[in-house]
Amino acid sequence: MNDTQLIESYKNDLQRYSLDQLRYVSELGVWSLGQMYDHLILAALDYIDKVEICASSNEEQIQGKTEGGAQLFTIGAFPPIKIKLPDGPENNPSNSESKDDLWSGLDLVRKRMSEWEEKLDTINPNYKVKHDGFGWLNAREWLDLVSMHFHHHLRQKDELVQKLV
Repeated sequence: MNDTQLIESYKNDLQRYSLDQLRYVSELGVWSLGQMYDHLILAALDYIDKVEICASSNEEQIQGKTEGGAQLFTIGAFPPIKIKLPDGPENNPSNSESKDDLWSGLDLVRKRMSEWEEKLDTINPNYKVKHDGFGWLNAREWLDLVSMHFHHHLRQKDELVQKLV
């Protein structure tokens, strides 16, 4: 499944849920579907912003990925485990976004990914931005991270749907 198809599948699924279902929290410490969607959109836009920073850089970075980052890109996917993000406002996605807001957010991600995909070959692969966990990533790697992140959350989405009332 390519990136466009992946995002379209999230959009198609979004239409199946009522607003109450999107905001339903099954237990303390577990996100709602809406929060998961919001997290995906915000993370994707942040990663795409990093692509833009790489593109506008003029200084090569010789440092590379962390061991975890190298493993991630070797297998081309996040490991099939639940990852607990540190507490903080940036890791507490909104549970009040409307379906239209989430739909628009997914559209924006798809549009920006498509725009950058066309430009990636013109960006020096040694222009990098540091990821806190994965080390120094170039524009291609940041854009690939968007796709890996969307794939990673498919299982969580399925689990959340199973808990809907």
